[in-house]
Amino acid sequence: MLRKEKPRTRLNGPLLILAAAMAGLCLVAAGGLIFDDRTLANQPIWLKTFKFTISIAIYAVTLAWLLSLLPKGRRAGWWMGAVVAAGMGLDMVLMVVQMIGRGRRLHFNLADESDRMIHNLLATGAYATLLAMIVVAGILCFQRLPNGPQASAVRAGLGLTITGLLVAIFMFNPTPEQQRLKQATGHSDILGAHSVGATDGGPGLPLLGWSTEGGDLRVPHFIGLHALQLLPLLLIALTALSRRFPSLRSPFVRRGLIRIAGAGYLGLLLVLTWQALRGESVVHPGGETLLALAAVAVLTLAGGAAVVRHGRALTKQRSSDASLSGWSSGSRV
Repeated sequence: MLRKEKPRTRLNGPLLILAAAMAGLCLVAAGGLIFDDRTLANQPIWLKTFKFTISIAIYAVTLAWLLSLLPKGRRAGWWMGAVVAAGMGLDMVLMVVQMIGRGRRLHFNLADESDRMIHNLLATGAYATLLAMIVVAGILCFQRLPNGPQASAVRAGLGLTITGLLVAIFMFNPTPEQQRLKQATGHSDILGAHSVGATDGGPGLPLLGWSTEGGDLRVPHFIGLHALQLLPLLLIALTALSRRFPSLRSPFVRRGLIRIAGAGYLGLLLVLTWQALRGESVVHPGGETLLALAAVAVLTLAGGAAVVRHGRALTKQRSSDASLSGWSSGSRV
């Protein structure tokens, strides 16, 4: 009787091509940072491209791995991966053309006809990526993955990533100054901003550029976007620790910890979004923000501790049952 071979796991080709392209562009951007002294919005003109190539490369590889886990709907998953690759690839092409080629702002720029066309194409790529990610999340939510903890990490990571993508919608709201200018003149060259209560391109954190004077929606956007990598990495760490700590050996315990971590991550994401929308810098949190962050931390740690205690109780119960079973078997001999 012939054995049925397991289908080979294949990573999504378009996403891997995107990751390879980003790796190459990252090297070019690194060279640009060294040899091109131009600036845009008070930052080196190649810095944004450099940061985005790293972020997108990691994201693409992670999503390619995630799509390989699908037991069903692989064709639909492949197409959604292709849409994400095309959307993100288009964004990067536009970034290079607009910022490096034309020396002009990429986001929220409606100054002339070319800027408006690039802005609309950029929005098209972003919304296509968001819709594709929602479809992928739907496919995964209605399928049963064989590994429970892994399924929880993947689903929670996807949900948080989509939430992080949705945060970007707030960036397209015009600032009060832009609204006043548009009402007075009927036009504003810039509509939307990363910062709240501060000017884009003002004082910010080194490399990241997040505003140190006001709120910055890029903070929760970034944190949410990379939940797709962080939660699976947490699961890998828990699996490695389970060799040393018996209470983590149960897949139900690891799944519970991943779910608690996902809930805590969501709490952090919501607090950071709330902080940014109030115009408060991430490096200067006020009392309300600190209290909210403390509440999220306490609830997450308490939930994790409860799950671990339950795991220890299960381990002791199994050891006790095994001892009783061995004693009973020995007494009958």
